[in-house]
Amino acid sequence: MSVHRILLGVTGGIAAYKACEVASRLVKEGLAVDVVMTKNAQEFVRPLTFQTLVKAPVYTDAFAPIEDYSVEHISLAKRADICLVCPATANVIGKLAGGIADDLLTTVLMAAWQKPLLLCPAMNTAMLESPAFRENLAKLRARGAHVVEPGEGTLACGDEGKGRLAEPEIIVAAVRSVVTSLL
Repeated sequence: MSVHRILLGVTGGIAAYKACEVASRLVKEGLAVDVVMTKNAQEFVRPLTFQTLVKAPVYTDAFAPIEDYSVEHISLAKRADICLVCPATANVIGKLAGGIADDLLTTVLMAAWQKPLLLCPAMNTAMLESPAFRENLAKLRARGAHVVEPGEGTLACGDEGKGRLAEPEIIVAAVRSVVTSLL
């Protein structure tokens, strides 16, 4: 049996630090992990952190010089078994719902449209409850996306409510469930 490969897309929110633990746990589960970080994600966590955790290159720029020729967004999409976006900001969910591919992550996800997509939303409660966000998430669910519901508690801004990134063990269990469905 071959090792399943997870494409971990990390977007720019304070919850990006929890994606480090998710990546580490996925590797410990025996999964191969390719990390693609948005520019905003790199403001919260450095690519070197993920590179160390997954023991592989981290992809951050669609136009970075490459040593081995491959069209990165296509090769990353082809080798992924599952696409996991953790955290999934309102911005990236809106882009995916609207078919916007304007950075490496959204371009890879556009090319990987046939692969299972697992979204882990994390944002302020007001954003989570906004009609635009709810419509965008509903579009993605209708296209087959799986969603790990955010938790409740104290948010980064100090508000209390729903919007915290789900705990890493819940996210890894959701990935495990999707992997099992592939067998």
